Amino acid sequence: MPMSAEFNYVAKQPDAEGYIAYTDSEHLVWKTLYDRQIKAIQKRACDEYINGLEMLNISSELIPQCKTLSDRLKQLTGWSVVPVEALISFEKFFELLSNKCFPAASFIRVPEELDYLKEPDIFHEIFGHCPMLTNQAFADFTQSIGCMGKQFSQTERVLLARLYWFTVEFGLLNTTEGLRIYGGGILSSIGETQYALESDQPKRQPFDLLTVLRTPYRYDEMQLNYFVINDFYDLYALANAATLKKAFNEAIELGLLPNPHKKQNDETRSC
Repeated sequence: MPMSAEFNYVAKQPDAEGYIAYTDSEHLVWKTLYDRQIKAIQKRACDEYINGLEMLNISSELIPQCKTLSDRLKQLTGWSVVPVEALISFEKFFELLSNKCFPAASFIRVPEELDYLKEPDIFHEIFGHCPMLTNQAFADFTQSIGCMGKQFSQTERVLLARLYWFTVEFGLLNTTEGLRIYGGGILSSIGETQYALESDQPKRQPFDLLTVLRTPYRYDEMQLNYFVINDFYDLYALANAATLKKAFNEAIELGLLPNPHKKQNDETRSC
């Protein structure tokens, strides 16, 4: 999603038929990332993610094409995957989500940045996020984020970004087998996959909307906070403007959040 970071990669452009030409070395980077990450997520990723990975037929051999993934996703939940620049505006981001279009950066990282890069690349977007879009409740929640983002104020969008960050990007799920990961930011990160579930450093707590909205985050380090849901329908129940507007107002009254009707020093800060 939108982040304030210097852009170091050049987006790859699809041809007239929607396909992107990747080099052999770029496919090799994908394979390296896939092969090690598929091992890391075993017994850590939620079943919905694993099922989605299989339904989309995402493998280690080649970088998936957005057009091919879109054809599969549309049959499942009505979504498509759209190649974009790595860093896009809030306006474009929310507009795409509202139309069931998931924005995917079209470049892939270089071998020297296998473990971490500031910009979200196609491995993060496709391996991390796309499998969860096969789950209807999660896909509907993601679309609702986009619809609300289109109508919210600039400050409210920053708060909405926190909701997206602690769910779609870094969310954890309670299951009968213990905590599992559904957030794409974790599932695409070799370091954070283990850290999120097994490190004693971060705080893991039940999902509470007010707490989420008042919790800041950093995109350039391991997370200090994770929020745990019990079911994806719990998320969808939150994903309406009335619920969030009420939470915003309650938080403002408690002095936990800035008043969106007053100009703030960090009003234009992106997530």
